[in-house]
Amino acid sequence: MGPSSSHTMGPCKAADIFKGRHPSASRFRVTLYGSLAATGKGHMTDKAVMKSLSPVETEIVWRADVVPEYHTNGMLFEAFDSQGSLIGEWRVYSIGGGNLSEGPSDRNDIEKDVYPINHMTEIQEFIEKEGLSFWEYVESHEEGIWEYLQTAWEAMQNCVREGLENDGRLPGCLRLRSKAKQYHTRASGFKDTLKSRALVCSYALAVAEQNARGGIVVTAPTCGSCGIVPAVLYHMKEAHGFSDKDILKALATAGLFGNIIRTNASISGAEVGCQGEVGSACVMAAVAVNQLFGGSPQQIECAAEMAMEHNLGLTCDPICGLVQIPCIERNPIAALRALDVSLYSLLSDGKHLVSFDKVVDTMKRTGKDIPSLYKETAIGGLASIPYEQTSIE
Repeated sequence: MGPSSSHTMGPCKAADIFKGRHPSASRFRVTLYGSLAATGKGHMTDKAVMKSLSPVETEIVWRADVVPEYHTNGMLFEAFDSQGSLIGEWRVYSIGGGNLSEGPSDRNDIEKDVYPINHMTEIQEFIEKEGLSFWEYVESHEEGIWEYLQTAWEAMQNCVREGLENDGRLPGCLRLRSKAKQYHTRASGFKDTLKSRALVCSYALAVAEQNARGGIVVTAPTCGSCGIVPAVLYHMKEAHGFSDKDILKALATAGLFGNIIRTNASISGAEVGCQGEVGSACVMAAVAVNQLFGGSPQQIECAAEMAMEHNLGLTCDPICGLVQIPCIERNPIAALRALDVSLYSLLSDGKHLVSFDKVVDTMKRTGKDIPSLYKETAIGGLASIPYEQTSIE
């Protein structure tokens, strides 16, 4: 459920876990730190947490002035008995994509990693030696993956369709109006040369707007970037006739590349900026499309590298802390970029100087260098521009 995987889903999941550990608590106190406190109200963090801890009385404490060293999305859960005594506490971090961590030595302990290799160069060497494709590598390590991906794919398609039907104003102080339905109608009247790309824009808008409404989306890899992968794959099915079976294989490969980014860098806008969200989603969409059109493992990896390279330095500066401006528009633009870099890679032999692993490491280092005011604090970049609420449509 949108609008944010790190600010809504993660805290909600953490609250569910903590409540399960302390079923007899009479009162909870949840302290939100760093980015969670800075943009939590716009992301409905407090509402998500209180809903999960309901009906127990819950106090939310906002501490944007305290930025934890490990990750800016820090949370402290405290449980009290009827006498007011502390009976339990838990410090946890929402590290992006709805994932949780308890600290530096525990990055993958809450949700175990299933892959023995976490660098693309090594994976490529392995599959070449074994004669495997990327999706077969995924299949060999993830039991039940096809049923899971089928559920995700169905949710993606439903989200596109529902988003294209919805119109009206999006929630929040910006008073933005939905555009997906209008864009889809206009795109349908274009000639084929423009129609194809225009429809992709409408699909991405549809999903991004559903996320802004708090609707059910697929984190691919986050809520803020959730429209990119569904848009290009929906287009692959509608315009190019690819089967659901082919698309599930493409999703498996997309997930593998996304997991490498999550493991070796970050998909959290609060940690590395929007390059970790939209950039990662662009990578996932690009490799999915490249595989569908018959790209070799080398060409697929090349498409991934380009997709991330051309999103390096992208900041996370949402106005009012809402996942709307610039987040919604970034989804269709990145979807088109994914198609473009995939095509560019298919024209090549897949050989290039900068590897995907190196560009992922570069993204991580770039994210650390980006000042905090440009990383989901809603105080820098576009978020610092004054606006007239009544004039924004």
